[in-house]
Amino acid sequence: MSDIEQVARNAREASTALQSITSEQKSLILRAIKDKLAANKEVILAANEADKAKAKQEVEAGKLSASLFKRLDIEGKGGEKFETMLQGILDVDGLFDPIGQVSLARRLDDGLDLYRVTCPVGVCLVIFEARPEVVVNIACLAIKSSNAVILKGGKEAGATNQKLADLIREAIESTPTPAGATPFPMNAVQLVSRREDIDKLLDQDRYIDLVVPRGSNSLVRYIQGHTRIPVLGHADGICSVFLDESADVAKAPHLVVDSKTDYPAACNAAETLLVHSKALSTAFNEVAKALFAAGVKLHADDRVYKYLEAESGLSIPKGQLVQAQDDDFDKEFLDLEIAVRVVDSLDEAIAHINEHGSQHTDVIITESEANAETFMRRVGSAGVYWNASSRFADGFRYGFGTEVGVSTNKTHARGPVGLEGLTIYKYRIYGRGQGAGDYGIGAGKRSYKHEDIPLDPTVRNKFVI
Repeated sequence: MSDIEQVARNAREASTALQSITSEQKSLILRAIKDKLAANKEVILAANEADKAKAKQEVEAGKLSASLFKRLDIEGKGGEKFETMLQGILDVDGLFDPIGQVSLARRLDDGLDLYRVTCPVGVCLVIFEARPEVVVNIACLAIKSSNAVILKGGKEAGATNQKLADLIREAIESTPTPAGATPFPMNAVQLVSRREDIDKLLDQDRYIDLVVPRGSNSLVRYIQGHTRIPVLGHADGICSVFLDESADVAKAPHLVVDSKTDYPAACNAAETLLVHSKALSTAFNEVAKALFAAGVKLHADDRVYKYLEAESGLSIPKGQLVQAQDDDFDKEFLDLEIAVRVVDSLDEAIAHINEHGSQHTDVIITESEANAETFMRRVGSAGVYWNASSRFADGFRYGFGTEVGVSTNKTHARGPVGLEGLTIYKYRIYGRGQGAGDYGIGAGKRSYKHEDIPLDPTVRNKFVI
């Protein structure tokens, strides 16, 4: 048996053990992880500095993108990012345990009851680039949802990832098991580090139930094409903002600038701005002015380019206005750049987004409720917003504590995926010796009752351990 197959098998065994772990135990583990990481902050930051020093050389040599380098830092300005990571652990701990919830209860017959009950997916493989905090985010969500997880991070964050994984393992090992409880499995969280391990992991469909890729378009597409395991994720973050003809001049500049510049390297940053032709000289004029002031380069189609050059009256900073190429509207810039196109109707905007977008998150800025509702019904994305920044597409902002990733799938889970995205369900039947052949039409056959069983609304979790 190969080392990687053993890792996958260990995860499966841990997944089985996790089914007997109580909510109380999971809470104890999560709080122990938070305390362990807080106590070792300087050690973690030192590992992160080593990673960043190596990565900087890679950027200078043209071997690593600047956007990936930006995601590598775990401390953040004034330590905010690190503290947010710790707070995320407490937020996950404070969420209701999703396991064992009853979503359907039905009496098939007297003494024959059916329940649909939430349960963990099982073993999750998460493959990610940069962002070492993902180690903590995913580990905590997996623990809370009783899933085992195998983490494969990028080499650019190797030292930080390893330090975080080691500390999480120490926290698990040092947490005492309550009397009479099942010991928490040590292999619930495992980290692998070699690039060559990816293909071997993707072959472990016998043990691994779900793959979650977080990274570049090429990484996600590679994973989607090289495994039989279900993949939850998104390949692109091509998010659009549409300035409708009734867009509020006071709201629009702030919403567009925030969507583009709050964190340009994020998958929920706006990459395309669609402008209704009737909004060119109103809302768009102020939006363009604000984008230029924020240092954003506009890749403008012919109509936008001509308007800005000849009619807008704006002073255009050098190098911040270029003519758009066709592929700019299918591009994830991940920087202070945005593609801009004029459309003549709401229908044209919707058609553009559904053809060129990535079904991640799209925004309409309008004062027309009817147009907003039409946009939100007909755009096929996981997130559709009315007069709100695309940057709200985030598990933390949704109140999920943190997120596994963002999914543009149309099955199982969509958008920012939190605890619920790591659960599925099973059907339980409680009988008294009945056989399926006992039911039907004819002499001696019983009939089904199919009566819903009332559930006590004050008891959210009938089958909690």
